[in-house]
Amino acid sequence: MRSKNIGYLFSEGIRGIFRHGFMSVAAVVVTVACLLIVGSFSAVTYNLSMIVEDMSKDNKVLAYVDDTYSDAKARSVGTSINRIENVQDSRFVSREEALQNFAKDQFENPEDLGDIDADTFEHRYSITLVDNGLLAETLEELRSIPGIVDVNAANEVVDGLAAVQDVLQVVSILVVVVLLVVSLLIISNTVKLAMYDRREEIAIMKMVGATNGFIRLPFVVEGFLLGIIAAGMAFGLEWLIYDALVAKIASFDILKGAFTFVPFTDLVWYMVLVFGGAGLFVGVIGSWTSIRKFLDV
Repeated sequence: MRSKNIGYLFSEGIRGIFRHGFMSVAAVVVTVACLLIVGSFSAVTYNLSMIVEDMSKDNKVLAYVDDTYSDAKARSVGTSINRIENVQDSRFVSREEALQNFAKDQFENPEDLGDIDADTFEHRYSITLVDNGLLAETLEELRSIPGIVDVNAANEVVDGLAAVQDVLQVVSILVVVVLLVVSLLIISNTVKLAMYDRREEIAIMKMVGATNGFIRLPFVVEGFLLGIIAAGMAFGLEWLIYDALVAKIASFDILKGAFTFVPFTDLVWYMVLVFGGAGLFVGVIGSWTSIRKFLDV
């Protein structure tokens, strides 16, 4: 196809947007609204994934050593712990260190400990796992090690967040599908209106030998541009809304440190793919599917 023809087809696609200004604006507005919801669900899902991942990394398993073991014998248990495949690293915590940690957490002054001494505590190991999904199996392996009398793993919060993440991902997929279908219908109807007005012209073009591709391309360009315009507007609005909400949440003292949101600059390429892909999909597919019956002349 010659460059002159390509220029003509693209100019026709652009002209089609202005020819039905109201419908074009309506298509863009509805698509922007749909993409904003899609983008918001994507951002929430991404942040929740990061929170779960960070909490999983910080989650430690505590393995307590038999209190009859001497310091040297308790340290020797670490060799067996490190042999477990799912153990990333383990750190020995002596009775004295456990006492110091307890004092820091519970009292402002060491004198407040009273009669509590190091013998009140047990030697222990602070263990980081490679995969928290294998927690149950790893706990069984730790319990089977001679000298380990108890194992403590506070994984309830991470498990709860992981469950919420799974539910949110399913809901996000359903919402995305529904909103994309709505956007497809809106853009498809916009292109159909343009084609209806030009049905006689299309019939003449078919009679003189114009190919379906030559006739179809201006309308595909129209849908493509509507989708890209909507995606660009939705991306900019999402950025503004996201930063405003994160700043607002950060202003509440009660929420400080509870949640750490990823800066939007870290999400830019992820969101570009979401908005760009969704915009192109609804624009091109919406226009492409609306053309078929008009080409059967």
